[in-house]
Amino acid sequence: MIKEIGKILTLLKEYKKPTIISMATLSIQVILEVLLPYIIALIIDRGVMESNITAIVQYGLLMLLCTVLSLLIGIYSKRQSSLAATGFAKNIRKEVFYNIQNFSFNNIDKYSSSSLITRLTTDVTNIQNSYMMILMIIVRSPLSLIMALFLTFTISPRLSVVYLVASLFLGVILYFLLSHAIPTFNKTFEQYDKLNASIQENINNIRDVKAYVQESKEIEKFSFASYSLYRMFKKAESIVVINSPVMQFTMYGAIIAISFLGANYIVDGSMAIGELSSVLSYTTNIMMSLMMFSMIFVLLSISIASIKRVNAIIDEIPTLTNPDKPITAIKDGSISFENVNFSYFGNLDNLSLKNINLDIQSGQTIGIIGGTGSSKSTLVQLVSRLYDVTSGSLKVGGVDVKDYDIKSLRDNVAVVLQKNVLFTGTIADNIRWGKPDASIEEIEEVCRIAQAEEFISRMPDGYQSKIERGGVNVSGGQKQRLTIARALIKNPKILILDDSTSAVDTATDHLIQEGFKNRIKETTKIIIAQRISSVQNADKIIVMDDGQIESMGTHAQLLEISPIYQDVYNTQIKGGIEDEK
Repeated sequence: MIKEIGKILTLLKEYKKPTIISMATLSIQVILEVLLPYIIALIIDRGVMESNITAIVQYGLLMLLCTVLSLLIGIYSKRQSSLAATGFAKNIRKEVFYNIQNFSFNNIDKYSSSSLITRLTTDVTNIQNSYMMILMIIVRSPLSLIMALFLTFTISPRLSVVYLVASLFLGVILYFLLSHAIPTFNKTFEQYDKLNASIQENINNIRDVKAYVQESKEIEKFSFASYSLYRMFKKAESIVVINSPVMQFTMYGAIIAISFLGANYIVDGSMAIGELSSVLSYTTNIMMSLMMFSMIFVLLSISIASIKRVNAIIDEIPTLTNPDKPITAIKDGSISFENVNFSYFGNLDNLSLKNINLDIQSGQTIGIIGGTGSSKSTLVQLVSRLYDVTSGSLKVGGVDVKDYDIKSLRDNVAVVLQKNVLFTGTIADNIRWGKPDASIEEIEEVCRIAQAEEFISRMPDGYQSKIERGGVNVSGGQKQRLTIARALIKNPKILILDDSTSAVDTATDHLIQEGFKNRIKETTKIIIAQRISSVQNADKIIVMDDGQIESMGTHAQLLEISPIYQDVYNTQIKGGIEDEK
């Protein structure tokens, strides 16, 4: 636990100063507060009991001064602790988010998106709140306790034994609470992930939910996840809540014991009334200090689970890193697979790609076709090093992809993935994701190639038309054409389309292929498609089956040698012609 806390505290950085100031000013405030009961005792014993008006006024003014100073210093201390806590949370979120940006697809696969969101929000907020509370308690509690015990011991050593017994009793209770609460909170935050996953899935797919009238099922699923979280929090809180009544019991027990013993000491003349009054005041002080001290452990039991989850993301080492001396210049778009095997889990006994040998010349158009689960997408994701090969070698421009600077490689290998994503902003803003300084003329040119110009011209503001979050205000085909334009603006040496024209009609698909052929001749094009019409004019077509290359050749050659290609052709082309007749 101490190691985890120490690790997260390194992110305080520039907020160490307000942390120290907060603790220092709080120390002064505590000293002033603890002196108040002692001054009250002096007012009673030297002023009231001796009818000394001068002493009453002097000690009264001193008490007023201590109160005002304590108030002003307390306000300043609270401001500094708030600054430190919010700044600390900012640094944690920044560190977590930055590390996520460096994650490879393998790292991302390890955590669900809902879990990452929970860690960036709920877990960091838990740490922030706990840090702020601990800042206020960690100085106040022990300092107040030590000073109160010292002054109590000075007034009556015999009565101070009561506090020693009470402290030992509370220590045992705190150990019990801590040992049982932390494991329960760990499980609770795992349930948070499941609840967020349920919410995220529902919101992302709300149109499908409504189309299939599944609102009641989704409500039931959410209710189950929410109730499970409620039950786990209830169980965790039922352990922590024991702390308060135990503290109250101990405090009132100490007050009764001190009142009984103190009354006897007053009767036998060994103690003054003012001294007993101040000791009783310090009873509340000491017990409150112990209660606050116990709250530190309660807060830690809640936040330690969050700290571990946040540290897990910060400590996660990206599986893809740049070499010591990366190559930034890519000669051309040639690609060579040499005995490539790939497993998502790095296990050679569970391969997604098996013994891939393939040579692609720069500027060629390559089609890839195959059934669902044949690892077509996996094959092309290796080219831009979204994943690393498990064994074998993959070269681009005659150089192993692992020797390139990752940014330079991905700038030269443009990938349009199956799931087309657009971001909030204008059409021009979205296309400039591929090239931030692209001129409007460049944007118009790539949109003409991607056959997007036609529908953009019909939009109210043209290229300045707004795209809603996720691209919900454009059709699937329009979204695909915009993402193709975004890839083309990079002027890549290799362009990969992963089933990225599935939502456009065959005529538009044909025009896109013609645009590639006439305007980006030097670019290597790899097109994954379900429709043979999208790849039949390619220089080479690869047929994938169960993670292997089943056959390879031109359209005419594959009709002769590939049973899989023949079946697809007969279903899509020949069957379609006969239906038309």
